Amino acid sequence: MSYYTPNPPNAYGSNPPNVYTSNPPNAYASNPARYPNSQPRQYVQHQGLPAGADPQLWQWFCAVDTDRSGALSVTELQAALVNGNWTKFDLDTVKMLMNIFDTDRSGTIGFNEFAGLWKYIAEWQRVFKHFDRDHSGSIDGRELAEALRNFGYNLSPPLLQALEIRYASGATSAYGPPPGITFDRFVRACVTVKTLTETFQREDRDNDGWIQLNYEDFLKISLSAP
Repeated sequence: MSYYTPNPPNAYGSNPPNVYTSNPPNAYASNPARYPNSQPRQYVQHQGLPAGADPQLWQWFCAVDTDRSGALSVTELQAALVNGNWTKFDLDTVKMLMNIFDTDRSGTIGFNEFAGLWKYIAEWQRVFKHFDRDHSGSIDGRELAEALRNFGYNLSPPLLQALEIRYASGATSAYGPPPGITFDRFVRACVTVKTLTETFQREDRDNDGWIQLNYEDFLKISLSAP
């Protein structure tokens, strides 16, 4: 099975500028985190502000840690993250963030991991606001194309349309443009393009824009996307 994509400038796209991405440990890891349900979580009394911690961030962490375990589950993390329109983050985006920042693979996010995640989100918020040209609170197709071009990913119009439909915040209609992409889905769309491009690049050893895959390798690449 062969797949071809024209080479964008800078070999598949240059790395986004530092202001656009933070590189947390195991960033964009392809191995999904495990979320064990069989292990009871221990009750932990919060002992006060950790040394060097942001007081407001610590207060927010404690507020969403509803079972007082000292770490956030997927559900608790989702409660901590909201879009500009006050909707909760999409669960798939929350799981992606959990996968990136759950560095000890405990299935939960401790405060230090949460602090790193919060910084990552803040950096992406600056990116989102920069490309949300009409200040609508969502990203449309043209804004998405501009953002990806800025990152070095020159995608074809049909592929951009597929991304826009895939990550739209609501159901698409046969009439009119798709709904905009909310902040959480914008982050996931960009990370997906980055992850799949890097996976393709690893397979394209002669850098000619072609790779040859068997069925299992194709599924592995598909499943590596957030």
